[in-house]
Amino acid sequence: MKRKIILIVLDGVGIGELPDAINYGDSGSNTLCNVAKSYNLKIPNLQKLGIGNITQITNVPKENFPIGCFGKMNEVSKGKDSTTGHWEISGVIAEKDFPYFTQNGFPKKLTDKFLEETKCGGFLGNKAASGTEIIQEFGKEHLQTAFPIIYTSADSVFQIAAHENIIPLSRLYEICEITRTKICINEFAVGRVIARPFVGEKNSFTRTTNRKDFSLPPPKKTILDILQEEKITTIGIGKIEDLFNNRGISNSIHTKSNLEGIRETISQSQKISEGFIFTNLVDFDQLYGHRNNIIEFAKCLEEFDKEIPKIIETLNDNDFLFITADHGNDPTTPSTDHSREYVPIISYSKNGKNGIDLGIRQTFADVGKTIGNLFQIDENKLSIDGESFHKIIL
Repeated sequence: MKRKIILIVLDGVGIGELPDAINYGDSGSNTLCNVAKSYNLKIPNLQKLGIGNITQITNVPKENFPIGCFGKMNEVSKGKDSTTGHWEISGVIAEKDFPYFTQNGFPKKLTDKFLEETKCGGFLGNKAASGTEIIQEFGKEHLQTAFPIIYTSADSVFQIAAHENIIPLSRLYEICEITRTKICINEFAVGRVIARPFVGEKNSFTRTTNRKDFSLPPPKKTILDILQEEKITTIGIGKIEDLFNNRGISNSIHTKSNLEGIRETISQSQKISEGFIFTNLVDFDQLYGHRNNIIEFAKCLEEFDKEIPKIIETLNDNDFLFITADHGNDPTTPSTDHSREYVPIISYSKNGKNGIDLGIRQTFADVGKTIGNLFQIDENKLSIDGESFHKIIL
């Protein structure tokens, strides 16, 4: 049977603190519900699919006859990073956490290696900081010295910021590639090296949409790898290719906004009758969660909600749509970092079951396993983590 599956990750849209959230300083985090409490949220299409049936969401009541199946998922992997979140969704539970450098920045051994390998001549920053604030702090000096600004956050990241007129994008990406492959390895193997280009003058610098992530490769096969081995087309939209280090993806489409990602998802879905479309919509997290912008976060949810019927229109009778997230990023809490949360899981198919409560899935990996079963991959080849719920939704 030919089948198309679309999996959309609403980056940062968690749905309540995990039992171990206290260990991450995230007690009280509940991205979706807290945003709804702070803003008169209107997401009627997600409501019809059953998102209000997962938990109590202000102004998003339970649907008596939801057209989708619904639940939430627990993260087993350590941390609360996009990389581990997406890996786990794809069927790989990360048993080891990445290193963090939030206390004193990157150690001298690492920065010395950075200077030796990149030939940058120097660097600025080297501390945990907000990306929008650190370019204001060091932007002027960067213009004078042409030294890149390096910094980290509560996540396992090595971020490199540079003005596009001072260090061209091609050179910035080259520096990041060197950092990923020659510097941030072994004991310093952070989850992601991230290029953070910006523009502007003096104290009015702004980041551009030319961000690029350089992740570690997944430690074992993901559902993307397995589907590709089975000659099933895999399409990554948004930063999917970056998060999987280019692995398991037949066609990659980088996008610069949620709307562009949604439009590309619709376009690709219209073009194929069989295959897997994996989309990350990053604006929730990157533009609004990290900046504690509650109103724009809510509007972003409403913007996505309006596009859902257009996505559903591209589905054939046996196709499936899954909507989930990779972690939380609660804009209502003092923290500007990711939050350790459950994530929602919604499935929809015209010929599939509806109104089924999927409960609390014990791992994000259940999604990857379910997708493998829906594509009828031989169980001997489906060597990924997770427990499938395909029999519940078919």
